[in-house]
Amino acid sequence: MEAPPPASTDDPASASPPSEEPTAAPETTAAPDTSTPTIAADPPVASAPPAPLPPDARPPDAAPQPLPPPPGFSLYGLPPLQVHGFASQGAIKSTKNNYLVQHATRGSFELTEAAINFTQPLTDRLRMGLQLFTSQIGAVGDFRVEADWYYLDYRFSDWLGLRAGRTKVPFGLYNEINDIDAARVPILLPQAVYPLLSRDLLLAETGLELYGYLRLNGAGGLEYRLFGGTLYSPPPAATPGKTVTDFNIPYTAGGRLMWETPLEGLRVGGSYLTLRANAAASIMPSDPMMLATMLSQRVVFHLWMASAEYARDDLLLAAEFGRWKGRLDTTTQPPMQPSSVGTIQETDTRFYGMAAYRLASWLMPGAYYGALFHDRDGLMGAQRHQHDIAATLRFDVNSFWIVKLEGHYMMGTGDLSPDLNGGTPTYMLADRWFVFLAKTTAYF
Repeated sequence: MEAPPPASTDDPASASPPSEEPTAAPETTAAPDTSTPTIAADPPVASAPPAPLPPDARPPDAAPQPLPPPPGFSLYGLPPLQVHGFASQGAIKSTKNNYLVQHATRGSFELTEAAINFTQPLTDRLRMGLQLFTSQIGAVGDFRVEADWYYLDYRFSDWLGLRAGRTKVPFGLYNEINDIDAARVPILLPQAVYPLLSRDLLLAETGLELYGYLRLNGAGGLEYRLFGGTLYSPPPAATPGKTVTDFNIPYTAGGRLMWETPLEGLRVGGSYLTLRANAAASIMPSDPMMLATMLSQRVVFHLWMASAEYARDDLLLAAEFGRWKGRLDTTTQPPMQPSSVGTIQETDTRFYGMAAYRLASWLMPGAYYGALFHDRDGLMGAQRHQHDIAATLRFDVNSFWIVKLEGHYMMGTGDLSPDLNGGTPTYMLADRWFVFLAKTTAYF
């Protein structure tokens, strides 16, 4: 698929070698003239020598040679440092429910992202990288500048490499470009699979990653990635009468296997991710003379996704299907009473199908249908599902600037937040509504 290069990735291409000094063409010696000599005509009449030029008008003894192209910025003789960045500003308007941001129904500009990243090859096998990222998506982000990802990467061979640091999580087809607007067609990737408000949690893990590519001769190739570590997430916000005393994610682990088939542009594969999170809180009673109730929770997630993509020339087709399973165990310890344990289990079915086609160098429309279904006790009606039909127009103004327009028709409230809707339960929210977005991004 022809599209501008992404503004940043967690696995940027290796640095180009420094430009070489231009070399002069080798001198050649004229071959002796072996042709038959000719008799000259009458000798020319001598003429007076030309008047000497003034000093300022005299030609130089030799024409100046063009200067070599300046090499890329380099530290201590290392290969050139690669620097990329982007800045995005968006707007969102919802017809009925607040979606993603608190004031979507009246219109909001709280869709801001900016980043700059650096990649430095150290040797032909070792490199390092870092991206600084800031954003505000409603109440998420608040323009804090954070290390979105950073890593040391050592490649032993094509089939084996090792990364250490905060590396992007290889989940599904597009999790790694969830923060790169220029690398995709839609403003919002299908939210059933790539939820924007959970992006900071699922984008990158801190730990180790093994990766490689195995050539299968006539059968294509296999790309694998295995990771293990932990995820960073800020603790849940305190509410009146409730104080969070501990929050941590002890581990996450998973991997992705993609088969690049012999059919050019077609790849299929699967992803898996598991994580565990622990939380503890104290709940103060309304009577200040009473002791607090202690609450501890443990949640375990298992997520898997099957993926297929066909990208060739100007056409992109993609589809993904997955199941996300979660189990929440809650232990409640009232003062002076026995503790009680409760368990909630949920299985989500999530999928989408997407298509895009470049009609011109400056125009690429796209569309997708996505849906999620919650299987959990206590949910009713529109709470149990959400369908999303989306259409996008991407305008590539030039090689560094894009503009996008997007519309969504939503059915169901399964992906809405009561906190963004004044505490209204999701089953009481409108189950048919539209969302409109616009976004512009400059990148280099």
